[in-house]
Parts: sequence; structure tokens; C-alpha cells
Amino acid sequence: MDTNSQPGAMPGNLPENAPQPADFKPLEWARDLLRTIRVGALGTLDRNTGHPVTTLTTVATDTDGAPLILISNLSSHTANLKADGRASLLLARTGKGDPLAHPRLTVLGAFARVEDAAAVARLKARFLARNPKAQIYIDFPDFSIWRLDVAAGHLNGGFARAADIAGTDLLIDAGDAAGLIAAEAGAIAHMNADHADAVSVYATVLAGEEPGPWKMSGADPEGFDLIAGDRTARVLFPRRVTTGEDLHKVLVQMVREARSKAA
Repeated sequence: MDTNSQPGAMPGNLPENAPQPADFKPLEWARDLLRTIRVGALGTLDRNTGHPVTTLTTVATDTDGAPLILISNLSSHTANLKADGRASLLLARTGKGDPLAHPRLTVLGAFARVEDAAAVARLKARFLARNPKAQIYIDFPDFSIWRLDVAAGHLNGGFARAADIAGTDLLIDAGDAAGLIAAEAGAIAHMNADHADAVSVYATVLAGEEPGPWKMSGADPEGFDLIAGDRTARVLFPRRVTTGEDLHKVLVQMVREARSKAA
């Protein structure tokens, strides 16, 4: 796909054929931000004036990585999206030092409210696993789940690191993962309830995180997500996973290899 045809594509200001820094991996970084950042700046178009309006919202992802938001019918951004679904979502890593030195991803597309009852139930479960504090209001009648139809992404990885990414590249193909999707909730509940020690090993050994009350919060064909309070992490599978049975096998394999590595 020609990057110049992407919504929001940036002008090519780098000299032609200028090499990117060796440690810059745009697609890998972008997908990681998409799966690990839980609060984003939501940009909508004001329904009265057309001006861009930016608000703060919690975020989760569908199995393919498409952003999900849980928003109230009483909110101005919800009214804006009802009038025009086009929007952007800024997901930014924070840390010490200059905030502009940390990577951030802007995702462009159109939000649509999820109406199908089965899909709503599944996506609410994914959202809640990612954002447990939403339990207080997730079932309020004025709240609804919206999913972003991703058109493109723009990654700024810090100084002299930037890339435009097509929406089809930013997301992963989950078309063959119906078995995994059906097994996900039960598998994660089982891991968190009965194998907390394994989940801790995934976080500390495979993700390189500090110890904490780590829990699995989601799985997809490429990997699984972890949360511990305000912290998040992501672990990639050694191979693509599309069924519940394969998820079980690969998780057993990974914890054995992680424990061997730790020893």
C-alpha cells in the first residue's frame, strides 16, 4: 500500500534511502503500544463546529488488535461519534526524562458502536479483563462498547524515529482463530486462578518485568497480555496459536522453558 494514500500520512522529510536507526522496529513497536497502553487521547470531530476535540479514555483491544472504548451516552465524545465516527486515538508510553523521547502511536479510523449481543458480551469481557476498575460502570445502561475500524497508524518512536503504518499491517489476522477466541475467557480464568505461579514466571522471566500481582488479561494468535495494577506487559508466542488446545500446549511449553532459563 502506498503510504502517501494513508490517512494522516506524513511528508517524506528524510533524505531518500536514508537508513532508519538499527534499533527502530516500527511494526513491532506499534503493535506493542496497541496492546499495552490502557489510556489514550481520543480525538473526535465536534458535531457542531467540526473542530477536533480531544478527550481521555480507557482502551482495550479486540483479538486482532482493533482498539475498543467503553463510553457513556452522556459524554460529548459519544455524541460526536454518533454524528461522525471518524476519530484518532493517541497511545503514548511514559517514563523518565523527556516525554518526547518515548514512543507513541496515533491510530486513525472510524469508531462504530458494537450492537450484536454476543459480540458485546465478548468485548466487554476483554475490556474488563484489561481494565478491572471498569467493573463499577461497565453494565450501566448508558455505557456501550465501540470498536475502531483501523485505517492507518502513525508511530513516533522518539527523536528521528517515525513511520506510517497501513491499518492492514497494524492489525493481525484472526480469521482462523475462532477456537482460540471461544476458549480465551476460560483459559485465562484458569491460568489466573490455578496457575498464578506460571503467570508470574511469564511476567518476570519472559517479559522481564519486576515481580507483582500479575494476571493474564487477554490472548490472541501472536501472544498474550498481562496486567499488575497499573503495569502492563506482553509476551509473544513462539508460534501462531489459533485454538484453545494449542494455547494450552504453548503455555505449558513456555513456562517450562522460562523456568529452565531462570534456573
